[in-house]
Order: sequence, then structure tokens, then C-alpha cells
Amino acid sequence: MIKAVTFDLWDTMIHDDSDEAKRQAQGLRSKKAERRHLLWAALNAVEPIGAERVNLAYDVADAAFNHVWHDLFVTWTIKERLQVALQGLGRELPEAAFAEVVAAHESMEVEIPPDPVDGIGEALADLAQRYKLGVVSDTIVTPGTGLRDLLEGHGLKQHFSGFAFSDEVGHSKPHRAMFEAAASQLGVAMAEMVHIGDRDHNDVKGPQELGMKAVLFIATRAHDKDRTSADAICARHAELPGIIDRLAAG
Repeated sequence: MIKAVTFDLWDTMIHDDSDEAKRQAQGLRSKKAERRHLLWAALNAVEPIGAERVNLAYDVADAAFNHVWHDLFVTWTIKERLQVALQGLGRELPEAAFAEVVAAHESMEVEIPPDPVDGIGEALADLAQRYKLGVVSDTIVTPGTGLRDLLEGHGLKQHFSGFAFSDEVGHSKPHRAMFEAAASQLGVAMAEMVHIGDRDHNDVKGPQELGMKAVLFIATRAHDKDRTSADAICARHAELPGIIDRLAAG
């Protein structure tokens, strides 16, 4: 019996990088460029340093993050990632300046928010009438606190009774701890949950190995469509309540 539905956030509920067009329209740098500029500006204000050197250190820190995230199922916070870059540069920042750089990274996607995926609000409202809903999401840059604000700003947070964000859980998907945290908050067994997400490795095979059902969402990212083991594939959120009901009915 399915009693709860959990959702990935990026490219399942929120269209990743849909904020880039808004930034461009406002004459702002891309998020990637702005993050590197923030670190360079803070360092350069203390002691001059070349932007290329800072960019390289940032790229190396990002590569290390991706390895730990993908292979070890741990999501470093942006504070930890920036510390790796600083260590590579052999530099430090005053505590207040470092805190400002961290805060600017963490708030970037809240201040200029990416857009919700079409139909997600209606699907959540429908599903919330019959199932408990939760979020199970990795936090790549914006922390769980910011992602809650992002969901609330789009009128989506109200539908959820549980939130498992990787910076708060201490692991990233598909680690068991992420889904256990959601199940605990929702008051259900993992076998009573179905998870929705756009990545076959993280959002389908991971949950299935834990005895859950899984739905691959392909409206914004269809890379895994032809190799998925998903119990169902969803091409648009208008179809999702019917898909979940059919899985619940066996």
C-alpha cells in the first residue's frame, strides 16, 4: 500500500537554471560566474590576486565536490566547498568576509528564484488529498533552509509534511539515510512510499533497492528515459496523480 509520495526538487518540481534568463535580463552574471566573482572580490579586497587563479581553485573544489557527492553520497555545504578552494589557494578570509561570501552563495537562488515546473502545484494539491507528501533532495549550493524558502515563495511548501535535504541529513541520494529521514517524518515505512525524480541512479534505482516504488519524471530532463527501471514514467505533472493512484492500486 502506498501511503506517501516523495519528490526530488531540482528538475522535478523546480526547473534548474530557469533563473539564468532572469539574471541575464537584469544584466547580472550567470550563477557560475557570479560565485567565482564573489570569492575573487573578497580575496582581492584583502590582498590582490588574479581572477584566473581563483577560478581554477574554484573549479578544482567543484570537481572534488562532484566526486564526493556522486561516489560517496555526501553533499558538502557551500561553506565546506569554499574552504577547499581557499586551502588550494593557500589563503584565508576574515571571518566576517567569509560569512558574507557564503551567505551570498546560499541566497542567490532565493533572491532570483528559478521557476516551478509546469503543473506541479496542481499535482501536489491533488495528491495531498490522498497521500502524505515529502521532499527528498540534494542541496548542491542552496541549503535546505533556502530551498524551503524557494518552495514557499512558489506556494508549494504548504503541501509537504516532511523534508529530507542532504545538507541536513548528512548524506545525499541514493543513500538510505535520505529516504529513512523522509519515512520517519511522514510516519510511514519506506515500502509504503513512492519517489518521483528525474535521475534513474538517484531517484529510481536507489529507492527501488529500499523496497520503494519509483517514477521517472522526464519533462525537464529525459536523459535516462531509455535505460530506467522505473515503475512508471511521467512526462508531465498533469499525469502524475493518475500514475500514483494506479501504483497504489497495484
